[in-house]
Amino acid sequence: MNSIRGVTIWRILALVALLLACSPLRANAKDQPVLIQDWQIKWIGSQDSAERIPQLDGTWTPAGAADPPSKLPEGSRGMWVHLRVPPTALWQQPGLLVDRLYGLDLAVFREDRLLIRSERDFTFDLNKLIVQIERSEKTTDYFIRILTTSERAGLVSGVRVDGLEALSKRFVRQDLPDLLLGASVALLSLIMLVCSGYLHSRQRGSWFSLCLVALSIGMLILTYSPLTYIYFEEYGSLLLLLFDVALFLLIPSFNFFIDQVFEEQYKFFTRYRRFQTGYSAFCLIALFAYTITDKHYEVYYVFLNVILSALILLQLVLIIVLSVRKAIGGNRNAVLLSVGVVIFAASATADLIFYYVSRKTYVLFLWKIGVVVLILSLLIILARRISADYGKLLSYSKELELYNHSLQRTEKMKIISDLAASVAHEVRNPLQVTRGFLQLLSARSDDRSRPYFDLATNELDRAADIITDFLTFAKPDLEQIVRLDLSAELKKIEAMMTPLAAMHGAVLTFHSKGELEVQGNSSKLKQALINIIKNSIEALGPEGWIKISAETEDGDAVIRIADNGEGMEEEEVAKLGIPFFSTKTKGTGLGLMVTFRIIEAMRGTIVFHSVKAKGTEVVIRFPLAALSSLPNELHA
Repeated sequence: MNSIRGVTIWRILALVALLLACSPLRANAKDQPVLIQDWQIKWIGSQDSAERIPQLDGTWTPAGAADPPSKLPEGSRGMWVHLRVPPTALWQQPGLLVDRLYGLDLAVFREDRLLIRSERDFTFDLNKLIVQIERSEKTTDYFIRILTTSERAGLVSGVRVDGLEALSKRFVRQDLPDLLLGASVALLSLIMLVCSGYLHSRQRGSWFSLCLVALSIGMLILTYSPLTYIYFEEYGSLLLLLFDVALFLLIPSFNFFIDQVFEEQYKFFTRYRRFQTGYSAFCLIALFAYTITDKHYEVYYVFLNVILSALILLQLVLIIVLSVRKAIGGNRNAVLLSVGVVIFAASATADLIFYYVSRKTYVLFLWKIGVVVLILSLLIILARRISADYGKLLSYSKELELYNHSLQRTEKMKIISDLAASVAHEVRNPLQVTRGFLQLLSARSDDRSRPYFDLATNELDRAADIITDFLTFAKPDLEQIVRLDLSAELKKIEAMMTPLAAMHGAVLTFHSKGELEVQGNSSKLKQALINIIKNSIEALGPEGWIKISAETEDGDAVIRIADNGEGMEEEEVAKLGIPFFSTKTKGTGLGLMVTFRIIEAMRGTIVFHSVKAKGTEVVIRFPLAALSSLPNELHA
């Protein structure tokens, strides 16, 4: 008994499920739209009435979304479209949506009753249609009348039947990405335009031209969307005018930006850019003239469509060729430009091919993807140019700072040189006389006073050494100019400095290779190098080392003296060679000043690289004796 009851219950549940599945009131039925792919059409002649629906007879032509006819035959001004809409009782508020159609004057009839009518007084014929229809238990005939003043009319997409709320969302959602994209690009251009006031005048031209490119592209995307003309129908003529103005603005600004990327290296492209700018200005004037007079459309069409299209095509070809040419040369900006332009040209070309293959029923959209890629590439190029300009500015600032330091040091050295030349001899003579009398008095004094005389004598000797440095700085003794073998000179210095390095617990290594002959004075060169090596030894800590190498490099003899001493800060390195600046507690800075002067007199250069707590490297360059000679004034 229980088993029979169980079977009965399962049979009842299965029956209820079957009834619910077959019921016209099931919940998910409303979520299943109906797509009408086939319909009938009838052309409306120039003399035919467009107010009365034609009879359904044999004069209607089958059509459909697979190959929708849209080109008007000779003497026609529109078409009738006959739709058979299936039962709509499943929806509370059924509706009918046509995603894409061509037409200016639209009217929808249910059998012989007018449901909706939409008229445009401007020539943008890419349109959409949504209308609420009546609930019906049977298939119903609907008629769509399309009138136009252009060369095309008709449906270019299937007709969707669904709930009005769902269709309304689709009506907006399908074209909403275009509106968001166009508005975003236009807003970006305006933000860039505001920021242009903070740029250098050299960067402002490229930045401003890119702003115009982005603004015009954003306006083209906005004014090409049918949704814009539906919601702002009263401004339709102004939107069409704005589309043409944006196009005429895009061409010269884009050419100017590309010419700046090429750095105006191609004169013929610069001349072509100027010609096209003038032609765009002419087209703009012609556009306003036609808008005001509304006459001579044929002339307007030739100048503003046929000729301009040919010039734009030639422009794209030139840009692609020149970009690829510079990209082959390794120019990264040219590579980015090539990628952006090629993708844009390829997407636009594909759009045109699909458009003409579909007999002008295809809706262009690939060009928008190309535009996004092109704008991104242009922004990256502009950012790279600004970054490069900033790098040049930073480098120039550093060079200017170094030049100022060098100028200040030169002025100080000139003062010291003049002072040394005029005072040194006069000061040395009294010092020598004083030293002689101190020695005489020291010989006659007792043992208790003699250390004080020795201290005074040593200090006089130290003062004499400073005066000698002054004299050396004022006029380095380079009267004996000979060819010097740096390898031989370094071996002599190695013999003199190795014991001193060993006393400080340091390891001193020398290495030289190649023929290193320079012109100069042997004693002064030793004096300069010994000054540097002594400074390195005094800066070393435990386990210190000094590496000295000499080699040829770019036509110069290069001496490198590197150590792992305490190093210096950048501010300290910048002050090296300035009189009386020293990092040592008892240093005067005159020794390094003399070193700079000797190397400069031998037409050499000296550069210090130092990192605090890591060490210092000194790079000295002399021109090879076989490639240059010292100036005549150094032989005097």
